[in-house]
Amino acid sequence: MNIYLALLLFSFIILLYWVITELFTFFFRLTGLPVEKARFQVISLLTGTGFTTRESEMVLSSRRRRRLARVTMLFGYVFNITIVTAFINVFLTMKLSQVGYHFLSFLIPLGTAALIFIFMRVPKIRAIGDNLLRRLADRAFDRKEAFNAVMLIDNISSESIVQVTLRHIPEEYQGLSLAETRLRAETGIMVMLIERQGGKPMPAHADTVFEVGDKLTVFGDYNAICKAFHAREHFADD
Repeated sequence: MNIYLALLLFSFIILLYWVITELFTFFFRLTGLPVEKARFQVISLLTGTGFTTRESEMVLSSRRRRRLARVTMLFGYVFNITIVTAFINVFLTMKLSQVGYHFLSFLIPLGTAALIFIFMRVPKIRAIGDNLLRRLADRAFDRKEAFNAVMLIDNISSESIVQVTLRHIPEEYQGLSLAETRLRAETGIMVMLIERQGGKPMPAHADTVFEVGDKLTVFGDYNAICKAFHAREHFADD
């Protein structure tokens, strides 16, 4: 294989890997995983590096994510061994003119997908994409307005930092101040920040009353948070 073919093959595989990574990142984001954490875990799963961080607990905490992680690992294994080997064999057996023709036939759809992913990084377009992603997630996982949205931000030992978006106020908390809900006293859940109407996140106070649309940054046991705020996602130890 000459240097031209080697560079051509290397560039093609890098582009293909990037598109596949973004695709699986999209799937993990549907489960509520933040984009940067999702992308890092996808790269680790696809490449089989076994790189483990505390963030990996986010994948293990959800039944859906564990299933998706298994699919990602199996896909990465098959891709690394079978697809890459097949490409190398094809490039070795084809003539230079044939390589260029077949490469372009694969490059066009891959290039289109790459442009779409790059285009989605524009802030305004990304905001539209995030809204569409939330709608797709609602349909994909049969989430209804009766359930609040939960996104895991980080794990600290056995506790979690979670963002809860209130689509409705749980009946037991309606019209009550944060102090009156007795969330911290009865469940160990601490509401740290509250973001209202797209404003800057502000510390929650004892007299804070929940409103529909609030985004709460909450600390406590993951399952307890989901149960207290009527979250839709299920966990292995439910």
